[in-house]
Amino acid sequence: MPQFTVVTGLLVIAFGTLLLATPFCSNSNVGLWEALFTATSAVTVTGLSIIDVGIDLTFFGQFILAIMLLIGGLGLMAITTFLQGFIVSGTELKTRLDRGKTLDEFGVGGVGKTFQGIAITAAILICLGATILYFFGFNNITNSGERIWAAVFHSISAYNNAGFSLWTNSLQDYRNNCVVNFVLIVLIVLGGFGWRVTNDIWINRRSLQLKNLSLHTRLVIRSSFILISLGFLGLILTESLARGSFFSLINFDDRLLTALFTSVSARTAGFTNLPISLESVSDSGLLLMMFLMFIGASPGGTGGGIKTTTIAALMAATRATLRGQNEIIIRNRQISDKVVLKAVGITVGSFLFVLIMALLLSLSNGFNTGENFSFLEMLFTCISAFATVGFDLGVTSELGHVGQLILIIGMFVGRLGILLFLSALWQALYKSKLHHRSRIGYPREDLYV
Repeated sequence: MPQFTVVTGLLVIAFGTLLLATPFCSNSNVGLWEALFTATSAVTVTGLSIIDVGIDLTFFGQFILAIMLLIGGLGLMAITTFLQGFIVSGTELKTRLDRGKTLDEFGVGGVGKTFQGIAITAAILICLGATILYFFGFNNITNSGERIWAAVFHSISAYNNAGFSLWTNSLQDYRNNCVVNFVLIVLIVLGGFGWRVTNDIWINRRSLQLKNLSLHTRLVIRSSFILISLGFLGLILTESLARGSFFSLINFDDRLLTALFTSVSARTAGFTNLPISLESVSDSGLLLMMFLMFIGASPGGTGGGIKTTTIAALMAATRATLRGQNEIIIRNRQISDKVVLKAVGITVGSFLFVLIMALLLSLSNGFNTGENFSFLEMLFTCISAFATVGFDLGVTSELGHVGQLILIIGMFVGRLGILLFLSALWQALYKSKLHHRSRIGYPREDLYV
């Protein structure tokens, strides 16, 4: 399954690259390299771009781009949901029965309930968001055809946490538009939740209380709310105190809306309603954004990052350690050591991968004939690429091919997930040794940490 996911992703990127490079999809400014970067960014739902989507792509090219956003967002959501069904416990018989149920629900050999649920949920939310944006959001667009496409495209981009926009300055022209901001916030959050969470909420809609929801759903909702609130309050504080920041140029009401939208968008969406640069945002504000980007959305959602549940598991393990407890408890539920080990692996692996990206990008920066960037700018860009956010400090388009290749690899690995990527790589290289090692027992010995 890991190898299948990797190969499928590479094939979609390759096919999308060839399509975007044709005259039917783009103008002369888009060659194979620009098409490759854009296709990778679209399939990984990142949003980093070295072209102007609204100018350099034709309507057909923008349509192909939207299709790739759906494939990258909903496709991996479906695969992740499918793989989650195989994480079962119990006897061997129960495992076989549960796996058979998972295959049936997903629809191997046909379209199953799970895939149908993912597709229908996405279609309803995207259509609803596009309708509201058309009638109440993008009123300044006089041409009805352009308004329809703008509403549909940005709804698709928001639900898939992609951050692609048809306009050069993203959504900065709609900074004061509450309808546009809140519609996109809702789509970003629901897309980041994942289908299992939205489906759980829908099933329990008649008696919607946190206690009636699954532990996963409750944890995702609480973690997301805490992170959004932390980002919102943090940006208000850091940017209001910073001299010369963009926040000092707008009134208080606009600060609140801008901070809320940026806090939500930083968790893998990538839309901007303020200029993000070293001049307009303070260093502390950029550090806060990097923290939000690195955590990202939730498992099974359309966003990237190490996921909210990963941080929750690590915090629970830390709390248990401080209390001297042997069991890890979250909301009166015991969490297995396997889950904690997976959370540790994801966090450490992602952290090391981002550092390697930043190191390689800094080395490639020495060969760049253009502008030399600070390490903060390069680290911010690497986290944005790996966490599939799409925030850019003006670095991406100025990098050479080597630097952009590093970002391409980072976007692909980040979207797959560090453990899924390493699992596919490990199985490809050491498949013959895996079964042999699983049958070996080792003596135990303590390690002081």
